Amino acid sequence: SRFCRTLHEHTVPSIGVMNMGELRAHAPLLDAYLSFLDRRESLSPFTVPGHKQQTAQIDADLGRCVDVDVPLYGGLDEIKLTRGVLAHAEGLAADLWGGNWARFSTGGSTHGNQALMFAIAKPGAKVAVTRAAHRSLASALMLANLTPIWMMPDVDKRTGFPTGISIETVSKALQSNPVAIVLTEPGYLGTYSDLPAIVELAHKHDVPVIVDQAWGAPFGFHPKLPPHALQSGADAFVTSIHKNLTGYSAASLVVAKSHLLESARLNQGFEATHTTSPAGAPLASIDGTRALLQLRGFDLIEAMLNRIDKLREDLIYKFGKEVTISPSDFDRFDYSKVIIRCGAIGDDGVRIEKELIKRGIPVEMADQDTLIAMVTIADTDRDIENLSSSLCEIIKPGTPRTTPTALSWRISPVQVRPFAEGLFGSSELVSADSAIGRVSADLIAPYPPGVPVVMPGELLTSEIVTGLREAAASGVRIAYSTDATLDSYRVLLTS
Repeated sequence: SRFCRTLHEHTVPSIGVMNMGELRAHAPLLDAYLSFLDRRESLSPFTVPGHKQQTAQIDADLGRCVDVDVPLYGGLDEIKLTRGVLAHAEGLAADLWGGNWARFSTGGSTHGNQALMFAIAKPGAKVAVTRAAHRSLASALMLANLTPIWMMPDVDKRTGFPTGISIETVSKALQSNPVAIVLTEPGYLGTYSDLPAIVELAHKHDVPVIVDQAWGAPFGFHPKLPPHALQSGADAFVTSIHKNLTGYSAASLVVAKSHLLESARLNQGFEATHTTSPAGAPLASIDGTRALLQLRGFDLIEAMLNRIDKLREDLIYKFGKEVTISPSDFDRFDYSKVIIRCGAIGDDGVRIEKELIKRGIPVEMADQDTLIAMVTIADTDRDIENLSSSLCEIIKPGTPRTTPTALSWRISPVQVRPFAEGLFGSSELVSADSAIGRVSADLIAPYPPGVPVVMPGELLTSEIVTGLREAAASGVRIAYSTDATLDSYRVLLTS
């Protein structure tokens, strides 16, 4: 794309380490963070945080943890924000991603999703939402008291993977007059919808499109990767700078165009759900990562994709083409996603994960049929060689089996009561068998990917209860249930 070429023209030729000070010269928040640390010994702050960057004099180990923590207020900027470094940095991000509004979050994409849901509509309004939404987006809908029109993803029969929301599904949802279309692009397994076509259709109805792009932070910075959400015409997106870029944990970015969205509402939603004491390190890391993408994004991502190609080639040479998902397997697939199809080659992903952990190589996700290794721009040739050789030694092909569609992608929800009633209604714990046919008071999701199987106010069916039990037995963590053993379920009292 023209955007990618423009970035490439401004990249540093070498992908080695930049000269000291080169990146911070382009990142005002990163510069403010480092400047504070540079002059720390000459300061005697009487502000929060209470550790005052000198806990090491009380306990050296605790000091190693907290003494590099610098707040926004009284750290990166004055208490009254007189320097305006945060606003400056957020403006630079808005420009880079093509929006006219951007905010930095220290609360992860969870906070970004909450902010956007609070901003788009009044309580009770209808919102068309992908059912492949992460738990954070589902929770945001509940907190904002919005009424979801669930859109079920299409599923690929060969792999069992969700492939995105079809234009036909969006068209049907628009007949219910939602105030927004809310999508998760890309999905956890790397596939994504035809976003430009969906945006074009939604905009004909003056309906904004909001995208949870938590897993697509590098999108738009290399032609082998998809364009990011705003390049595809969407009105707002949230992305996790910490997931597959170089941000501090829980560092997240929200960017929007205010044609169909109000800047005042966006700000109000953001501030209502954000901490009033943001830590400086996550903020500085978002700013620094933005500068890194702007200066060197193409070359860094190019090197990463070349390493991923080498990893795929090694695995395919050893085990055959069914061992991994390649970009040619789907019309729309995140080129950077490394997915091992354990079931397709007759092995057990949970077993492979355990053996990798013994070698000091934890992976992002594993169940019996699928394993995901997260490769980023921070990985080196040596890291990839280590992963490749370890997988080639550990994987033991057997009899291939059909990959079933995961529970998160195949459940069609049956909403019996409103979200608010599900959240706040009187409830009781009952046995798993007795819970079948009752209304759930919990949000329950296999994790990862954290996509809810059932939400408050929805019917607990035999398929859900049996499926959760089977998933747990296979080694998947089942999150957010009141009873982690799944022997009992919290359900609403019958009226």
